[in-house]
Amino acid sequence: MELYAPLIAFNWTLVMQWVTVLVLFLILKKFFFEKVNNFIVARGQAIQDSIANAELINNKAEIKLETYNKRIANIESEGREIIKSAKIKAEHQANDILDSANKKAEEIINQAKHEIEREKVHAIQEMKSQIITYALMAAEKILEKNLEAEGQDALIDKIIEQAGTTGWRN
Repeated sequence: MELYAPLIAFNWTLVMQWVTVLVLFLILKKFFFEKVNNFIVARGQAIQDSIANAELINNKAEIKLETYNKRIANIESEGREIIKSAKIKAEHQANDILDSANKKAEEIINQAKHEIEREKVHAIQEMKSQIITYALMAAEKILEKNLEAEGQDALIDKIIEQAGTTGWRN
C-alpha cells in the first residue's frame, strides 16, 4: 500500500467529473445564467436609475432651497423697506401735525395780538372819553366858581391828580 496517494489521479472518474461539470454548466447557462444575468443587469440599471433620480431630486431640492433662501432674503429686505417707509411716513405725519399745530398757535397768537390791539384802542378811546369828561367837568367848575388864576391852577392840578389815580394812563 502506498502511503502517499496523489492528490489528483488521472482516471475515468476525473473525466466523468469534468463531463458532469461541463454538462451542468451548459444546463445552468441555458436555463439560469441568462435569467440571472438579466436580473443582475436590470438590478444594476434600476440602481443607476435610482441614483440618477436621487441626484435629480437632490438638485431640484437644492434649487428650491436656494429659491426659498432668496425669498427669505427678499422678505427680510422688503420688511426693512416697509418699516423704513412707515417710519418716513410717520415722520412726515408728525411734521405735518407739528406744522399744523404751529400754524394754529401762530393764528391764536395773532388773534390775541389783534384782540389786545383792539382792547388797547378801545381803552384809549375810553380814556379819551373820560379825559374829555373830566376836562368838561373841570371847565364847568372853573366857570361856576369864577376863581382867580391861582385857584384855577390848583383845581386843574387836583382834577389831573384824581384822573391819574383811576388808572387810565397810557
